[in-house]
Amino acid sequence: MRQLSTRRVITSVVVLLSGLALAPASAANAQQLQRRCGWFENPTPGNASLTDRDGTWIIATQGGHQAKGDWPEFSDAQWVETNSGHHGYGCACLSMQADPGARSVHSIRKATAQPLTVCRRDKSLHEPAHDPDIAN
Repeated sequence: MRQLSTRRVITSVVVLLSGLALAPASAANAQQLQRRCGWFENPTPGNASLTDRDGTWIIATQGGHQAKGDWPEFSDAQWVETNSGHHGYGCACLSMQADPGARSVHSIRKATAQPLTVCRRDKSLHEPAHDPDIAN
C-alpha cells in the first residue's frame, strides 16, 4: 500500500509541475492577443494589411504569408473600392496575434468592420489614397 501512496504523490507532483510549466506559455499567448483598429486594405488579390496609429500590420501577401482567421466583412457603405474586383479599403477592428517586430499578423480571432467615419475622425490615421472616379 505504501508504494501505491508514493506513486499517487509522485503522479500528483508531476501533474502539478506540468500545469505550472504550461501556465506561462498560456499567459504569453493570451497577452499576445491585441485589438487594433484602423484602415484595412485589400488592394489586390491575396494582399491585405491593417494600418493603425502604430504603423502597418501585414495580414497577407500574394503567394506568401497568410494570417489565419477571417477578414472583416464590409457592407458597400463601409468600403471604398480602389481597384477592380471589389478591392479597396475600409475601417476595421481586429483582435489578433502578431509579431510586433515584423509587424506581421499571425492570426485573427475576431474582425469587425466599422463605419468609415470612425477611421476618418481618428486624427492619428491617414486615409489610404484612392481615385474618387472609381465607384464604391
